[in-house]
Amino acid sequence: MPYSNFFREAQFFTTVNHLKDLPEVDKEVAFVGRSNAGKSSAINTLTGHNRLAYVSKTPGRTQHINYFQLKNGGFMVDLPGYGYAAVPESVRKHWVGLLGDYLASREAILGLVMIMDSRHPLKELDQVMLDFFLPRELPVHILLSKADKLSRQEQMKTLFAVKKALKPWLSEGMQLSVQLFSSLKKTGVEEVEEIVGSWFESI
Repeated sequence: MPYSNFFREAQFFTTVNHLKDLPEVDKEVAFVGRSNAGKSSAINTLTGHNRLAYVSKTPGRTQHINYFQLKNGGFMVDLPGYGYAAVPESVRKHWVGLLGDYLASREAILGLVMIMDSRHPLKELDQVMLDFFLPRELPVHILLSKADKLSRQEQMKTLFAVKKALKPWLSEGMQLSVQLFSSLKKTGVEEVEEIVGSWFESI
């Protein structure tokens, strides 16, 4: 496969807490998801690092925008989780503002990888995120994470249901794709590599 091991050898680059501190780069792909959806685990699995992105049972541990450089010179960006986070309201508001402003204005973004727990996909905040990102006219690839917690029949049923539920965004012209993914079983890695890798070749 042309994009085999696309995310391997990724290296930590920088972390920022304010938009003014974002690095000047040309191409990046952002990873986003509800708190505790499995985003950090997915990043670690894709890169082959156990602790490149911090994994915690406590939602909301990703408090900054974290950059990792890929071997092709591009970047993967780990964004703050949205949704529940047991933090002071002032901190939560800062996260929301940081996340929203980044997604709305960052010119280097090639596309968005959204991580959703396959047992609880397309929650209200996920739908809000899709609506928010729609005007960017950039591709979104959805990972239905923790697929190993579902039977094969349940996986197929969930995948079908999510594809059906995405039709309103597709009708609005949004570029959407979706797949099953398991960090534990390391299944679905090749599909992510192929789709996201192609984004870097599209411009």
